Amino acid sequence: MNIFITGANGFIGLHLKEYLQHKHNNYSLFTPSSQELDLAHEKQLDNYIISNKIDIIIHLANKGGGRDITNMKNITEYNLRIFFNIVKHEKNVKKIISFGSGAEYGKHKPIVNVTEEESTPMPLDAYGFYKSITSKYIERANNIVQLRIFGAYGEYENYRFRFISNAIVKNLLHLPITINKNVFFDYIYIDDLTKIITWFINNEAKEKIYNVVSGTKIDLITLANTINETSDFKSDINILKDGLNNEYTANNSRLLSELGDLNFTEPKEAIIKMRAYFSYNLKNLDKAKIINEENLKRIDTMWIKGK
Repeated sequence: MNIFITGANGFIGLHLKEYLQHKHNNYSLFTPSSQELDLAHEKQLDNYIISNKIDIIIHLANKGGGRDITNMKNITEYNLRIFFNIVKHEKNVKKIISFGSGAEYGKHKPIVNVTEEESTPMPLDAYGFYKSITSKYIERANNIVQLRIFGAYGEYENYRFRFISNAIVKNLLHLPITINKNVFFDYIYIDDLTKIITWFINNEAKEKIYNVVSGTKIDLITLANTINETSDFKSDINILKDGLNNEYTANNSRLLSELGDLNFTEPKEAIIKMRAYFSYNLKNLDKAKIINEENLKRIDTMWIKGK
């Protein structure tokens, strides 16, 4: 089976590529970098998919949603151009697996245990708007499934702007953990996510859209305390604003109805694994930027995502 993974050098893409290479030797993986293949170039992408006889496309390539994007309007157009360049091939391949975001429900308000069936107003932010358009297209497609991620975390993720990794690194450096404002999320550990994606590679989905979450919400203060529990050093936990920010959680009943009972990794177990990874790689991290308190203030915990 020839599997084409876009965004294979990103956080999820790297983990998925490693998992498939180690667990499924019968797959031939095609993982070109952006320098090797311009996904926005329609003809170039057409030739790549056809000449390599691609069976399955896993579309993870994505720009935006982070704190370093200054022109989101152009980024939204770019992402949509790539998306439609890919989905035009839905009849040429066995299936396409795309990835949505909880931001599709509109992060200007609390998102609490939402189901896939819930009808919501169009998101106000550009990123959520872009992802919402892709889901609306997929709902009418025949050969595409959308996995809607609310918060994936794990090794390799951006330790400067992702809360859990940032807090682990802060603890390793004997620094305080800073929380802008407490909030409840529904995270999924990357090892669990790669297994779920693999199920969709090997099985036919009954639905078009799935919320991919653990089904258990957790707040940032609890996560910070868990990080302290896994360490001999206890970081101070600084909370910049009182109260709770908008919740960001979803219902995963549709996912469980097809995949059965999933054994999701407990946050403490995942944090222990991540701590070992970041501890081993601590010498390679940009400690100056981590220590710089101004960088802490730029971490917007409401923008923690799977891409």
